[in-house]
Amino acid sequence: MITKPLLPLMITLVMGFSLTLNAQKTFSPQQKEAQCSRIRAACHYAWNGYKKYAGGYDALSPISKKGKNWYGVSFLMTPLDAFDTFYLLGMKEEANEAREMVAAGMNFNVNQEVQLFEVNIRLLGGLISAYELSGDKRMIALAKELGMRLLPAFKSPTGMPWRYVNLRTAKTRDSISNPAEIGTYLLEFGKLTAYTHDSIYYRTAKKAAFEVYRRRSDIDLVGTTINIITGDWKNSESQIGARIDSYYEYLFKAWLLFGDTDCKQAWEIHNKAIKKYLLTEVPSGSYFTRVDMRSGRETHSLYGALDAFYAGVLALSGDTATASRIQKGNFHMWTTFNLEPEEFNFRNDSLLYPEYPLRPENIESCFYLYRKTHSQQYLLMGQRMIRDILEKCKTDAGFAGMKNVKTLEKADSMESFFFAETLKYSYLLFAPENTLDLNKVVFNTEAHPFKIIRK
Repeated sequence: MITKPLLPLMITLVMGFSLTLNAQKTFSPQQKEAQCSRIRAACHYAWNGYKKYAGGYDALSPISKKGKNWYGVSFLMTPLDAFDTFYLLGMKEEANEAREMVAAGMNFNVNQEVQLFEVNIRLLGGLISAYELSGDKRMIALAKELGMRLLPAFKSPTGMPWRYVNLRTAKTRDSISNPAEIGTYLLEFGKLTAYTHDSIYYRTAKKAAFEVYRRRSDIDLVGTTINIITGDWKNSESQIGARIDSYYEYLFKAWLLFGDTDCKQAWEIHNKAIKKYLLTEVPSGSYFTRVDMRSGRETHSLYGALDAFYAGVLALSGDTATASRIQKGNFHMWTTFNLEPEEFNFRNDSLLYPEYPLRPENIESCFYLYRKTHSQQYLLMGQRMIRDILEKCKTDAGFAGMKNVKTLEKADSMESFFFAETLKYSYLLFAPENTLDLNKVVFNTEAHPFKIIRK
């Protein structure tokens, strides 16, 4: 029961939140450009920090001011992930620097095991995008070589890929995988088929994705982990976040990019089930819960930063009504904890995993919703999120993720996707729409733009 003296305060707080989000009905062109300039400046700052302290490494550790590699050798993840962001932001000098770093230093003929999923979305995706934007044939040559070295990972009894592959020996390992790491190759491998005129790439990627699809439950949901040798589900919990997210994303985007009607049908069947069994309404907004893939019964009411992407995919698909309800929840998640956490319980706002590694998905969904609706609320949401990142995550050398969003204790990490995704979506949210035409390009899950080649 709410006592009468508290009612005016609660009404004031609710009205204050509403007024904050709606106080500025429109952003002027000058205000949008000011936002773009701020993001360009942040991009300059982070890139200069990388060059000074980590040039030639995969990424910068922005607190210790050192470079770090994922593996025993550098694959120049930051320069490659950053190139198309620099290009779209009009940062020609930085774009040329990044491209030349990649051309001079990228080498895949190494006795090194790599994680197939991450190398595909960051490196293969980055090389394909770099070629399409710059026309630099060195980029597509590297992409073709990398694709060839990744193909052996798909040699399993089911056609679903092993999680790790050695780039030189083709040795593979780790048979317990997940839908995201199995089904997130359609876009990159489809592009390789277009540029090599060899159907093996797209056929291989599509077979892998549809091996997951045909193992969906009777209510059209998939689980979280699966054995690629036997095809048996190891974890039957269904959700839309980590380890599943981009499987759904790529089914829809393969339709957008290539006009693949099989992928469109699979997306529509999954999406219908997701909205039926996972979509949950609470006072703070709409969220996707976690359920048993076979019964649809809730297992955990968990939600987090990675789950926030689905509002953007729904907006891109035309379902802005559902997307807007989810984005309300996404924004609540952000504003409740200073920055969004990796995971929280959306029923009671309890924090479960407090990290924030500079993820882009919340801003990404604002971008797609704004492009589809032109509602100023998404600019206001984005403005708040961008301000929080640029102010709270800044270090002497760049920007750092957070160990804990409540205490604002920083982590010594600036992932390459901060350039590829977070800064790019932040900029595009406020940039003139002709900067990037969504009728002509589709982003891969690392936000590398691919030119549409629908038949």
